[in-house]
Amino acid sequence: MSRPQGESIELGSRRPDPPAVSAVVNHEQDELPEGGYGWVIVACCSAIAFFYIGLPYSWGVIQLRLTESGLAKPSSLAFVGSVASCLAAIGALVNARILRAIGTRNAAVVASILYGGGQIMSSWSMTSIAGLLITNGIIAGIGVGIFFLCCGSLPAQYFKRKRGLANGLVLGGGGLGGGVMSVTINYLLDRVGVAWTFRIIGLTTLAVTLPASLMLKERTRRGTAHIEWSYFRDPKFILLFLGGAIAMFPVLIPAFFIPQYATSLGISTSTAAFILAGFNLSSFFGRVGFGALCDYIGPVSSLILALLTSAVSMLAIWPVSKSIGPFILFSIISGAGNGGFFSTMPSAVGHIYGGHRVPIALAMIVTAWSAGYFLGAPIAGWILEKYGGSAAGTQAFRPAMYYAGTMSLGSAGLIFGVRQILTPSILSYA
Repeated sequence: MSRPQGESIELGSRRPDPPAVSAVVNHEQDELPEGGYGWVIVACCSAIAFFYIGLPYSWGVIQLRLTESGLAKPSSLAFVGSVASCLAAIGALVNARILRAIGTRNAAVVASILYGGGQIMSSWSMTSIAGLLITNGIIAGIGVGIFFLCCGSLPAQYFKRKRGLANGLVLGGGGLGGGVMSVTINYLLDRVGVAWTFRIIGLTTLAVTLPASLMLKERTRRGTAHIEWSYFRDPKFILLFLGGAIAMFPVLIPAFFIPQYATSLGISTSTAAFILAGFNLSSFFGRVGFGALCDYIGPVSSLILALLTSAVSMLAIWPVSKSIGPFILFSIISGAGNGGFFSTMPSAVGHIYGGHRVPIALAMIVTAWSAGYFLGAPIAGWILEKYGGSAAGTQAFRPAMYYAGTMSLGSAGLIFGVRQILTPSILSYA
């Protein structure tokens, strides 16, 4: 039986049923299997996330090599890495309509072809920023956007009590992918060069994501994708909408600039790739850990903790990382908070609005992420260049660190406002 919003529950207990949006939604949620084929869905979505999350989070390795080759400045190359994620956000409502029109399985197959094909086509565009923006940015980015909605909303059709864990496992695949891909890409760049690295990545992406996509199956028909303007009369939605938008500005900065900061410390490119892998592997544990935490203290509370973890890492640890030890500590803590954000946000939306409304509410919230995805990392690059670039030493990175950490802290404050509306008690489940 659903528990009214705001009712206090002792922290550490299993999470209660999310508040019912209507009798129909409540009935639907009560019949969720909490397992069965749902675990196949989780496994397939996790395999897909390994690539559509893992590769963007490994872009810093390629960005460093392209910067060293003289192709462009870090701020320009950061745009290439940001475009795919930006399109995932800005096209969320359109992608939701695609899923409604052709179904999740068919949409995922299309996404697989676009994403893998975009990587392969990038191999013929590696000497042109404009070419990379089209192939690795726009074409692959459309695939990322479709994948995001497929994998972000489908577990809600199979899980309620274990929804946080399911989302954590799905998105944890992306953290694992980022860790593996960071090292793999660096190895391939050393052995076969940039062009063949793109081709091998693209072919591998197709080989894994196509079969996984064919195994996806919906339990219920998705609602029609549209902008639900009435949500903007809800203070909780407004705060969640703005909090998510602000959180996106710093989210790609560590992944894009860890390799570059490492070289400013005198660390080799291969060691820098391993540190980035550590960031991404920590993201895996953050996605799974914070996702599971949602089921005990609540998804909104877990979301706040994830954002605070990111903020503390960038404001307190990164600025004093003048040797490899503190820098590795920063990478681990930052990765955990970064990953935790992505696994807790879908659960928070489901907790507040019910599983039936997740696709619409999540699509609207994700649309607001586009500005942060597109401009967040390039702004950090511009700030870095203004203070002398990586050649000026680690001090030149500090303003960008403070910019990133402050944005995460501000986002945490807005999400805390959502929690206060749900329940003013700090010890309550929310």
